Amino acid sequence: MTAQIPADLAARILASDRRALARAITLVESGRAEHRAQATALLDELAGAGRQALRIGLSGTPGVGKSTFIEAFGMMLTGQGLKVAVLAVDPSSTRSGGSILGDKTRMERLSRDPNAFIRPSPSQAHLGGVARRTREAVSLCEAAGFDVVLIETVGVGQSETLVAEMVDLFVLLMAPAGGDELQGVKRGIMEMADLILVNKADGDLKPAAMRTVSDYAGALRLLRKRPQDPEGFPKALPVSAIEEAGLEKAWEEMRALAQWRRETGHFDRCRAEQARHWFEAEVREGLLARLREDPQIRAKMRELGDAVAEGRSAPSAAAAAMLGTLEN
Repeated sequence: MTAQIPADLAARILASDRRALARAITLVESGRAEHRAQATALLDELAGAGRQALRIGLSGTPGVGKSTFIEAFGMMLTGQGLKVAVLAVDPSSTRSGGSILGDKTRMERLSRDPNAFIRPSPSQAHLGGVARRTREAVSLCEAAGFDVVLIETVGVGQSETLVAEMVDLFVLLMAPAGGDELQGVKRGIMEMADLILVNKADGDLKPAAMRTVSDYAGALRLLRKRPQDPEGFPKALPVSAIEEAGLEKAWEEMRALAQWRRETGHFDRCRAEQARHWFEAEVREGLLARLREDPQIRAKMRELGDAVAEGRSAPSAAAAAMLGTLEN
């Protein structure tokens, strides 16, 4: 039996109704079974709309000025007539599960802009601080007619890897630093970045920022060339969110890279690979949910777990027995 979608919700989202979009995102973030069924049906109905936004992932360590940059960058884009959605993945409270940082309070000007939509999203303890349903929220924002979707992560651990699997461009925001600090940047993150923006290139920090840009540019040249990059990418650029300097240049480079990837087929190929990745992730999550929710399976897991803990069975043998139970 197909789940009943709340009345007119899909039509209102396609008509760019912000209240309907907020309600739909709440629906996809819910863990209740009936809400998940409704969310799945809604996303399936909206998939046929064929609307696309430019998805940009933005990461960086705490204190680098991500919120200040996103607000300045978002205001510049809305000033050009573009509609911008910001999905900011916040750390979750371990008590309530709610969002801690509250991005609407950190992006006051942008939150008042009629062409902008900001949605803080608690990470709910999922790996790397990226909410499991963020990719579904991105799809809803695209269906609502947004031109650019910015996904901000908390910049801890493996969140960058997960964000890279749901965006078209991955931007790393860095602060001015010395050469020694450059060595602390993980090679894996450098290899994922399409653009490194060194923020705070203003005032007394400007000379240090320009040196840092040069350091990162040199480091990027040492990396193996990726097939999805034209000549000169990935690259490092200086920006100042406070002075709103370098933002136009950064946007120009993002558009140029996205356009090149569209023309060469990399853009659509990447989107297709991402869709397959998340399909497989949903299947895995569904199998894990069965392990958590089925009383008989949980009882068998406890029984075999006790046998392993007490040394009566090897972990591999117990796992094989558990998988055999699931197949029957």
